[in-house]
Amino acid sequence: MRMLPLSLCRPGMKLAKTIFSDDGMVLLAQGKELSASFIKRLGDLGFGVVYIEDPRLEGVEVPELITEETQRKAIAAIRTAFKEFTEQPGRRSSVTYPYVGRSMRQMMSTIMDELSRNRDGMIMLMNMHSLDHYLYSHSLNVCVYSTILGMAYGLENDQLMTLGLGAMLHDIGKTQIPIEVLVKPGKLSDEEFRQIKRHTELGFQLLKDEPNIPLLAAHCAFQHHERLNGTGYPRGLKSDEIHEYAKLIAIADSYDAMTSHRVYRNAMMPHEAVEALYAGSGTLYDTKMLGLFRDKVAIYPIGVGVRLSTGHSAVVVDINSAYAQRPIVRVLTDEHGTDLREPYDMDLSKHLSVMVAEIEFERRESNTMPA
Repeated sequence: MRMLPLSLCRPGMKLAKTIFSDDGMVLLAQGKELSASFIKRLGDLGFGVVYIEDPRLEGVEVPELITEETQRKAIAAIRTAFKEFTEQPGRRSSVTYPYVGRSMRQMMSTIMDELSRNRDGMIMLMNMHSLDHYLYSHSLNVCVYSTILGMAYGLENDQLMTLGLGAMLHDIGKTQIPIEVLVKPGKLSDEEFRQIKRHTELGFQLLKDEPNIPLLAAHCAFQHHERLNGTGYPRGLKSDEIHEYAKLIAIADSYDAMTSHRVYRNAMMPHEAVEALYAGSGTLYDTKMLGLFRDKVAIYPIGVGVRLSTGHSAVVVDINSAYAQRPIVRVLTDEHGTDLREPYDMDLSKHLSVMVAEIEFERRESNTMPA
């Protein structure tokens, strides 16, 4: 299978991975042949990329950080929790939802179990979801990325539980923000941005008295937009004033936001997002944590098409965890773009004169998706 931008998909291509709604319903099944109407519908729903079948890449599979079933159950649990708070705006502080915390803890236990069985796994791009439910999928992605980072940072199980809960619920305050502000495609006004920034304080207020939710998890919601140099919000905290869990979540939150397709811009590829994060090393984000995160990110995900410095086109088929910038690729064309009769694999860690020069996503038709 290969990962392909929707802008490069053509009628007749077949899906290599089933596309699900956030309710766990099948939108398009694996093996389904794409038509022009299907491609347009996926674009309307906000899917920026899909996995398609390619006989030259038979046997190439994209490993999941957590199982597809766990992803669907987690999205459903997050969706239920968020809807409880959405439907109770400005609720009295005396009203609590003890089952929400229990449900979140059960999901975190499952996620931790699955991640702990694959501690050497690299951070791949998580399953893509429609724009309508970006908040739910974003919450799960940040939870998974933060937990992986927390494991690399050396946190114990009880600490990972708190970190994961804080990450899963870090944006719960957005349930109290007007939906038209949350999904506005254009630039926010000063007043709208002020409303958005309130989600950190609102999230803390929603979580601080919840049974089964640690108070520290509420502080993660409060502090995940704070930055080391004091330019963050809501309190402009600096350096050691920010809890280490919030610093971890800040990295995962920023990375997922950068690598997710939004209505107003295309998604960055992992290597671009990591580079952008490093621009804030020591000023916005903790340098040691960034180093751990970088080492866990598959900057060239399995299935992504690349052009090599030799001019050949290839697809990433495996990751060298010790040399993330030098994956194993399957070369599909010669330097002139002519398909090879017999594609072959090349381990870039053993061919140091050959580099990834360009990613297929960077050649998207600029007028297909809004910037």
